[in-house]
Amino acid sequence: MTYEVFATQQEAVKQLAAEVAELIRSRQAEGKNVVLGLATGASPLGFYAELIRLHKEEGLSFKNVTTFNLDEYYGLPREHVESYWYFMHTNLFNHIDIPAENINLPSGTVAEEDIAAHCQAYEDKIKACGGLDLQILGIGRTGHIGFNEPGSDDTTRTRQVHLDDLTKTDAAPAFGGFENVPSYAITMGVATIMDAKKVRLMAWGEKKASIVNKAINGPITADVAASYLQKHPDAKYFLDAAAGSEL
Repeated sequence: MTYEVFATQQEAVKQLAAEVAELIRSRQAEGKNVVLGLATGASPLGFYAELIRLHKEEGLSFKNVTTFNLDEYYGLPREHVESYWYFMHTNLFNHIDIPAENINLPSGTVAEEDIAAHCQAYEDKIKACGGLDLQILGIGRTGHIGFNEPGSDDTTRTRQVHLDDLTKTDAAPAFGGFENVPSYAITMGVATIMDAKKVRLMAWGEKKASIVNKAINGPITADVAASYLQKHPDAKYFLDAAAGSEL
């Protein structure tokens, strides 16, 4: 696992987007598909904006791309403005040429009794597509990747999880209050993420500096799910100066 600290977020996302574009184009030249794992939240917004720019200004096509999102709030329908389905379409999918049938997100409205089967089907579909070529991540202040909160070890797979109060507090402004934030989500597990051939994690701002340092330099522990990336053969953190300030 490596990391790079950039002077600005803009420089970091430009480099990461260029790496992803090169992967997509090289696969297109071979007549092959590419499977991307995608993340939500504030961290990847600039990255998605750069992918849209590459599509509109430099002709990057996403027709050979299949995507799997990390997670979804449980209880939110797709049309809810805070659902990750809505987020991904608003901030990326509606602006590029990815085929609708290539887009995959966990469902936030699957019946309680069907959750286990739904999660297994998600895992099976990732495998059927050849696995994740590259997984994009952010990191929460609990050290979560996806919604793998403290206690999530490297045997975990796609499942329903209970959200940490710190995670809910960070989401509260978007939901108009802590009490409106869903208590549960469906998320890929740490093992699912670790199976990706490449992992790229973005973190910006001084609020992330402490947890970034713990994840990179601290012990590998279920208390900080991102710490498992220390064992990944091709994981890299993209950090701005503030997020990297405690390294």
